[in-house]
Formats: sequence, C-alpha cells, structure tokens
Amino acid sequence: MTAPTKDTLFRPVPSRTETKADVTDRVAREIIQSETDRRHALTEKLKAARLAQEAAAAEVVPVTKSRARKTAKTAASHA
Repeated sequence: MTAPTKDTLFRPVPSRTETKADVTDRVAREIIQSETDRRHALTEKLKAARLAQEAAAAEVVPVTKSRARKTAKTAASHA
C-alpha cells in the first residue's frame, strides 16, 4: 500500500465495482433521457399535425341542407 498523502487520506478512492456501477448508472440515465426527449419531440410533432388537421377540417365543413325523406305513406299515395 502507498503512503498516505493528502489526496488518498481525505478522499476515499472508489472501488472498481463502484466505478463500474456509476458508469452503468450514468449511461442508463443518458439513454433513458434521450428516449424521453425523442418521445416528447414526437408527441409535440403529432400534436401540431393534429391541430393543423382539425383547423383545416373546420374550414372545409360543407353546409348541406337536410332533405325531407319520403315516408312509406307518402310513397304509397303516389303509386
């Protein structure tokens, strides 16, 4: 073992497994964050497209007059 110095005496050196666990944790969190960012971006894109489609559909709604249907009674009197 080396002689104690200012750095080794006051700052514990992490074990090899702790370091690997820290790296794994950091990488996993980065992956999860990137997936979350991508999901939010897609959600915003789809929301904008949906709102645009709804706005376009609201402008194009044709006004149609309802026609009176012939009832069986009216059709029978004409025959």
